[in-house]
Amino acid sequence: MTEITRPTLIIDKAVCLQNIERMAKKAEKYQLRLRPHFKTHQAAKIGEWFKLFGISQITVSSVLMAEYFASNGWNDITLAFSLNILEINRINRLADSIKLNVLVENKEAAEVLALQATNKVGVYLKIDTGYNRTGIPAGRTGRIDSILDVLSKNSKLTFKGFLTHTGHTYNALSTNEIFSSHFDALLKLKKLKNNYKKNYPGMELSMGDTPSATICGNFDGIDEIRPGNFVFYDLMQHNLGVCDIADIAVKVVCPVIAKHVSRNEIVIYGGAIHFSKETVQNTDGKELYGRVIIKKGNEKVLLDTKNYLSRLSQEHGIIKVTPANFKQIKVGDLVEVIPVHSCLTANMMGHMITTEGEFIEMMPKY
Repeated sequence: MTEITRPTLIIDKAVCLQNIERMAKKAEKYQLRLRPHFKTHQAAKIGEWFKLFGISQITVSSVLMAEYFASNGWNDITLAFSLNILEINRINRLADSIKLNVLVENKEAAEVLALQATNKVGVYLKIDTGYNRTGIPAGRTGRIDSILDVLSKNSKLTFKGFLTHTGHTYNALSTNEIFSSHFDALLKLKKLKNNYKKNYPGMELSMGDTPSATICGNFDGIDEIRPGNFVFYDLMQHNLGVCDIADIAVKVVCPVIAKHVSRNEIVIYGGAIHFSKETVQNTDGKELYGRVIIKKGNEKVLLDTKNYLSRLSQEHGIIKVTPANFKQIKVGDLVEVIPVHSCLTANMMGHMITTEGEFIEMMPKY
């Protein structure tokens, strides 16, 4: 592997492939279309790994990301971010070359799309099923009717169905809460489908989020799932009971730059610009920014939660360790940190290296 001298994102390709295969098999078992969200890895090379398992349709979170993956051979893309009407010209260009689906949640966006769409575009209505971030509340059928009426004025627009992101599963305190949130969203979507299937017999239901896609077993009436984080997983998913540590494919390797014996703290080169500032609650009730792996002899050892990444500033990370482990770690060593949120960590880092030493460039930011 290339010599590591600064914070470096390492991914285990074998684990990624196992994660993709497991999700693909689950989708097949429940007769679902798997349209994975590529915002997690944002890399054309990793996108190719999905094709090994028959994936041909993807989800992205920005027009820029859609353009990037379209230029890398993907021609069926859902832009799962509510329509930004200021980008309508770029959306028209995209829709001229690929099969593109967009999200609409208000009449203003629908009117711009109906007036200015020049190519065929699939349209999902974004439904809020409890996350309370954005989207049409599931019970607001009047708003849905008004939007559908506007969309019908342009024959190039096809109403595809209803789409939701059950993001509140990430805030669950137990797996039972994940099951409950998922089932509640499922019922809301099915009710909408029952209300509209007569006029739109081909309409579909699309759900996304890694926690429910991974552990839930009821997808009755759902046509498509759009998880993304599952390709890497992370500590957030592990804390939710969604994955095992062995399923987490990403680590940030960081140089040790200082030690402070009076505080049993290790200082690493690796801060908020590498990890972001996402946290989970540690076993001691304090904020945890990452779990730590060190080398002991010829083996790598995951330290227990008494040893953890406890603070971040822009470039610095502070690792709290027990006295015994403090002695094991030397200035100049490399430690591995399992991140809390792999999507944000990957986005911050911009590139990654596989455990086999393959360099993987992510999409440009502009």
